Amino acid sequence: MIDLDMLARGSALIGAPDSRVIQPRMRVIIDNDFSGDPDDLFALVHHVLSPSIEIPLIIGSHLSVGDEWDPSEVQATNAKVRAEETLRIMGLEQRFRVVEGSNSGLTDRCTPRPSEAADGIVAEAMRDDAKPLYVVCGAGLTDLASAYLMKPEIAKHLVVIWIGGPEYADLAPAPPDVGKYEYNQRIDPLAVQVVFNDSDLQLWQVPRSSYRECLISYAEILTKVRPMGAIGSFLYDNILRIYKWRDDSQPSAGETYILGDQPLVTLTALQASFHPEPSSSGFVTRPAPIVNENGSYDDNPKGRPIRVYTHTDVRLTFSDFFEKLALFAKP
Repeated sequence: MIDLDMLARGSALIGAPDSRVIQPRMRVIIDNDFSGDPDDLFALVHHVLSPSIEIPLIIGSHLSVGDEWDPSEVQATNAKVRAEETLRIMGLEQRFRVVEGSNSGLTDRCTPRPSEAADGIVAEAMRDDAKPLYVVCGAGLTDLASAYLMKPEIAKHLVVIWIGGPEYADLAPAPPDVGKYEYNQRIDPLAVQVVFNDSDLQLWQVPRSSYRECLISYAEILTKVRPMGAIGSFLYDNILRIYKWRDDSQPSAGETYILGDQPLVTLTALQASFHPEPSSSGFVTRPAPIVNENGSYDDNPKGRPIRVYTHTDVRLTFSDFFEKLALFAKP
């Protein structure tokens, strides 16, 4: 099923007959809160089945304090276990390095939280390798911000892709009933301020208005995910338990689910063949705003340029995901 001879520093090639023609052309460090919303598990599976990337490190990171998904004080520990479980179901547990991030956020904007994850980001960023390095963050930014505070030189050697942050008022309206912070921003607001306000990190942001585009239907989960072997059943079960949480006092969940971390794959593994770029997704380039303590943006004309993605190619993303699952499930 997996061509072990072609595994490159933790990358898994799907079992397609022509998979040998696809070689890794970038490195991707994956940082996500795997003990939380299961969208991160879908993105993890999609990434490890993508032959154009190497994955030197997978980081299990923390959620916000008391989060309903995992209210424990060892969320990053649990996230690491959850990522390892996912890889074990796929038979790939020996092919990837999974580490634990900090179990808590920053206490100020100057002091890093030491962790194996932060050390791993620094080591990979400073390693001599011609392939570009992306750090893709589907949750908070504690470990990335800590790595930057430990060694600011990493900013010259990597691109950060973050799923998070509220809407920009001139680009999209906010959905109703949003709280003080966008979900991933709430995990560690100080780390967000470090990355936006204090750092010179190259940043591609996928704010809430864009990641909410990534809708999968329940019918698609039933027909294109659930039948795809043990990993398909595992992903389906994780979505099903969300529907079972809801009771008669809550509004219906409807028949779609937001797989909001999926753009992490679109913007890396699914870049264009020639002149590599996420050419089917749209963005604007603007000065990095100042992120306030209340989570809002202030214009900052002197901010470094960042990309803000206004649209991701959902068709390409989910078509690729379904086909890779099917290839992986074939005997």
